[in-house]
Amino acid sequence: MKEELVIQLMDTHAGGDVSRIVTGGIDPLPGATVREQMHYLRDDADGLRKLLLDEPYGIPEMSVDLLVPPSHPEAAVGYIIMEVMGYPIYSGSNTICTATAVLELGLVPKQEGRQRFVLESPAGLVHIEALVENGVVEAITCEGLPSYIDTYRASLHVPTIGEVTYSVAYSGGFYALVDAAELGFHLTRDEERDLAACAFKIVEAIQAERGFSHYTLGDVGPLPFLHFMGPVEQVADDFYRSRSTTYVHPGVICRSTTGTGTSARLALMHHEGSIKSGDRLETVSLRETGFIGEMTGTRREGTHRVVDNTITGKSHVLARSEIVVNCEDPLVECAGLHHILTSGHASQG
Repeated sequence: MKEELVIQLMDTHAGGDVSRIVTGGIDPLPGATVREQMHYLRDDADGLRKLLLDEPYGIPEMSVDLLVPPSHPEAAVGYIIMEVMGYPIYSGSNTICTATAVLELGLVPKQEGRQRFVLESPAGLVHIEALVENGVVEAITCEGLPSYIDTYRASLHVPTIGEVTYSVAYSGGFYALVDAAELGFHLTRDEERDLAACAFKIVEAIQAERGFSHYTLGDVGPLPFLHFMGPVEQVADDFYRSRSTTYVHPGVICRSTTGTGTSARLALMHHEGSIKSGDRLETVSLRETGFIGEMTGTRREGTHRVVDNTITGKSHVLARSEIVVNCEDPLVECAGLHHILTSGHASQG
């Protein structure tokens, strides 16, 4: 009989962005920390990411989160984020989905009301607050990464578009922030393809002109993301709302507004003096879903004014499944994967 290679999954979504949580079927990875395990996966076993995001198993618009043992004693579970663009060290929507899956799997027992626990991402510890009502995970609040403005209102010429004004924030990745109206967009769903094409041209132009360096991480690669900003509506004294959408890869506009995109927007609003600690911003997507970012404080890090923040959203479970990896299938590439697959139906969680 042929060896059957199986991966256990829980598919979830937050704001429309699907996160496939890998709950079993993968061998323990080398590495003393979650960050080191991520590096091993990236450098020596990238086949898992490709398998679950490419045909016939997935599509590039999805994300994958592999549950791994944490290295820090405070953390209940570790997780590694995989997207079509690679291995981000942090993601708000993926963290919301992973935290929900951890509760649904019983890795952290559900408690009625508000409960707190800690996950370990490649970026470090992430403190989670979950709201559970009648056994249902109604909301997850997670820490966003400390965010700051690297560049404010720079300008460059973009072929076929013209002069574009943009700012750049770091919030887990470098984001170009642009005013949607200045580019002729109302941020409606019928604009999705045009938004992706426009963002691609702007990101390509920025990448060709300059690079960006984080004040502690150094070079984290070319700027990958762009966040379209709609007008800001003040809903209450400390609550704002804005339509938004995030580009992450050629042809890919996120279904949600993204957690890191929301964190980037908070950093820009603080830089412009339009919000203060305790203020909240709800970003609303092309699909009318939303995340709520809250500015929880600021501090000085060298020459940067860093914004601490949280992101709140809800994740829904879509499916619990097993996929069979058939390495003889001409559409399946196992070269960067076979060595980490557990034979049979053994589960890590």
